Amino acid sequence: MRKLILFDIDGTILWTDGAGRRAIRAALVLEMGTAGPIDQGYRLDGKTDPQIVRELLTAAGHPDADNEARTLRVCGRYVEFLARELEVARERTRLFPGIDRLLNELERRGDALLGLLTGNVAEGAALKLRAAGVDPARFRIGAFGSDAAARASLPPIAARRAEPLMGRVPAGDEVVIIGDTPADVTCGSGIGARAIGVATGHYSREDLLAAGAYAAFPDLADLEPVLQAIFS
Repeated sequence: MRKLILFDIDGTILWTDGAGRRAIRAALVLEMGTAGPIDQGYRLDGKTDPQIVRELLTAAGHPDADNEARTLRVCGRYVEFLARELEVARERTRLFPGIDRLLNELERRGDALLGLLTGNVAEGAALKLRAAGVDPARFRIGAFGSDAAARASLPPIAARRAEPLMGRVPAGDEVVIIGDTPADVTCGSGIGARAIGVATGHYSREDLLAAGAYAAFPDLADLEPVLQAIFS
């Protein structure tokens, strides 16, 4: 059975050392005059970029917190600032252990279709991957924060986009989501996707298993158990 394997980006594939936070803060201040409580312990992980913008503006009491056009403008500015941040601090963006080897092995197999499932807007996702030395074209399917603000809406989008390549819309454990947050673990429940957690972000293996992950690993460096969790 061929599998659609959907990777989160931040905290799962790579680490940008705060470039995204700095970029979205700058975009919010420029476009909306406030970044809300972004410097007061606000968590970005597990959320989509539009969701982050709306939550921060709502917390700040901004009158345009739910204005979709304004949110899109902030996200556009964010991409501009993100490109600058990643260029200035390129050496601070890094892949997590095992990622390159795992991607190579999945590409070699004939029963895997690589994809992305990320809260990043599509342009931001590509910028981050390139900064880490990964060609975004390696991922033939993608569902992004620019497709939907609710993370749970993204797995069905990715599955539908896989239909021309798989001959059907995959569902159940034909879809595997790999991510570092409980939101990654739970977002695919509507289509019965299998979730695999990796504790390279801010959550432990225990946190990810408690959220319902089929399996969870400290990182993806030990290839064989990860492949077994994906394909078993």
